[in-house]
Amino acid sequence: MQNKIKVTVFGFGNIGKHAVQAVQAAPDMDLIGIVQPIAELDSAQLEAAKQYNLVESIEDLAKPDVALLCIPTRAVPDLAPKLLARGINTVDCYDIHGHLADLRLQLDKAARENSGVAVVSAGWDPGTDSMVRCLFKFMLPQGITYTNFGPGMSMGHTVAVKSFAGVENALSMTIPLGTGVHRRMVYVQLKDGVNFAEVANTIKNDPYFINDETIVTLVENVSDLFDMGHGVSMERKGVSGLTHNQLLNYSMKINNPALTSQIMVAAARASLKQKPGAYTMIEIPIIDFMYGDRDDIIRNMV
Repeated sequence: MQNKIKVTVFGFGNIGKHAVQAVQAAPDMDLIGIVQPIAELDSAQLEAAKQYNLVESIEDLAKPDVALLCIPTRAVPDLAPKLLARGINTVDCYDIHGHLADLRLQLDKAARENSGVAVVSAGWDPGTDSMVRCLFKFMLPQGITYTNFGPGMSMGHTVAVKSFAGVENALSMTIPLGTGVHRRMVYVQLKDGVNFAEVANTIKNDPYFINDETIVTLVENVSDLFDMGHGVSMERKGVSGLTHNQLLNYSMKINNPALTSQIMVAAARASLKQKPGAYTMIEIPIIDFMYGDRDDIIRNMV
């Protein structure tokens, strides 16, 4: 076997913990460390992370081939260019749909200048669901696709709420209403003396929530509500050539952070097969995400 891909995981939260497991399970990868400020870890997290060469700065590690950015979405635009400038490929799971195209352009410049590769929004939506939507589109060029998420916990929305001033803990649930319309059920646990109405208004006007019906509920203990399960149901009704009434369906029920991290690991592998630049998953050949001999994959999958 060729030299294994050296991988560093940034962040040891929900996705980071699963990313560590996915890297360790990949036969072509070596985990060389976790980068995470120790002060942000509780005692259980700290004990678990120590066994994987936990450091607080990338400077304390040997240079990796790829960094998995298992960090809050809003931290990606700042961190990714810094790593690309060091000649380290980056893979993120940026999940603000309306902004990701601009982020790709930003990272593309940094990647090209440093002969690196960035894979942007390597999750399941955006990510693999985006690939399915493209597949549906060229199968039925004329038609409508509806993507219905949940019911389940949205990690990106949950992390966003947790970052707001006065919030002790939070959970954002995505509830599908059909035809691509969703309700956001947000449960917040507040610090003492915090005005609930002000927090609720901040949440509803945040870019993560402003385009959906959002209901914010104050609870005593958010931890009692947590469930990492999520899912998606996608449907396209349309036309192939001149033939109408074609119907395509795709669905899955998944553990959100486990699937996201597995996709990021596959994207790390794919990043080493691309020319310098930044890519979304729909721009990368499917076979590049897969482990194994190219001809064997074709024989087994086609």
